[in-house]
Amino acid sequence: MVPNRNATYGLGAGVIPLKGVMAKHPTKSSNRRKGRSSHAASGHQSGKFIGETTLPKRSNAARERSLKARSAMRRGDTLSKAAHDNGVTVRTIKRYVGSALIQDRPGGRIHANKSDRLVRYLQIPGFDGRRRDINAPGSKAASQFASYKADINRLLRGDRHAMDKWHGRRIAGIDLVTDPKTLIEQARKETLPYSLYRSLSGGAA
Repeated sequence: MVPNRNATYGLGAGVIPLKGVMAKHPTKSSNRRKGRSSHAASGHQSGKFIGETTLPKRSNAARERSLKARSAMRRGDTLSKAAHDNGVTVRTIKRYVGSALIQDRPGGRIHANKSDRLVRYLQIPGFDGRRRDINAPGSKAASQFASYKADINRLLRGDRHAMDKWHGRRIAGIDLVTDPKTLIEQARKETLPYSLYRSLSGGAA
């Protein structure tokens, strides 16, 4: 099977708290709603565990664009330019990555910190042969995962020693799949995160 070259790199999800409202005088319809709430509270809703409920696609996309805008600011872009180039508003950037921005003085230019503790929601290869959703705690860990992913790309392009430096290592306490045969087999079965398929099929990652 030829891997899908048009697929995009998958992302994990944040946790959305479940909130419920109890009616003062339960009715037949409210009882049905209550039944659904009880079912959700027990850990199931549309086949998903509540603690792993995904962010709405629009919110997830806005957060990713905000992170890209913040990266552009680290390279020297102004806040307004970074917002414009990444198709997001200044307000949205401040909402999602405001803690990683600094302003020297009131009315002064807003800059991006060199490092941050913003959580990135990523996917990496799992030991069970399935994609593993993880939370990368901060820019340092995110950069390390990016380096790990780049070396998997090198392996899939034919560098048999690309994973050597990762054997026995962890990132933010997370164990990594480093066995070349395992990674190549997962790629052939299309169970790696999407961006890694393109390396195996000769595309750009």
